[in-house]
Amino acid sequence: MRIAAMALAVMALAGSAAVAQEPEHGTIDTLIQEAKAAYGMQKTFILAAADAMPEADYSFKPTPEIRSYGQLFEHVAQAQQMACAIIAGKTPASSAAGASTKAAMMAELKASFDTCDVANATVTATNALDVVGKGFLHGTRVGLIEKNAAHDNELYGTMSVYLRLKGIVPPSTAMHMKKK
Repeated sequence: MRIAAMALAVMALAGSAAVAQEPEHGTIDTLIQEAKAAYGMQKTFILAAADAMPEADYSFKPTPEIRSYGQLFEHVAQAQQMACAIIAGKTPASSAAGASTKAAMMAELKASFDTCDVANATVTATNALDVVGKGFLHGTRVGLIEKNAAHDNELYGTMSVYLRLKGIVPPSTAMHMKKK
């Protein structure tokens, strides 16, 4: 009896180990949702960063040869309009002139996120792996969502430094501080 119980215990452990070692496999829908989640997180942080800086500091440049704080958002908006037009299967529009106020920049930024929200919603398991675009913006639709999120993340990192230099806690850090 004792040997039978030990044998059952060994078999149970072996079975659970086999299950634990099996890799989990997602689907193309999982990949799409992960890409959209990465984009959504950056959208939240960038919009909060745009709001966090006082308008008077939108012209702030830590050094003369780099973009001002406001120009970082202009760059995000323009890059998103291009990338998301391609994701949606449309021809990217030419870039508009830069916004001159914080309110105008926020409107331009929100419009670019609206464009991306619509474009990202068109990506399905059927078309996610279609290769579209050219140059830097060449890849699968789901890959372009990720590339856009990565670009947004890179710019958010720069925005965070500008905010810190002005004594403002970046939104991502502030959110983590609230959780503690």
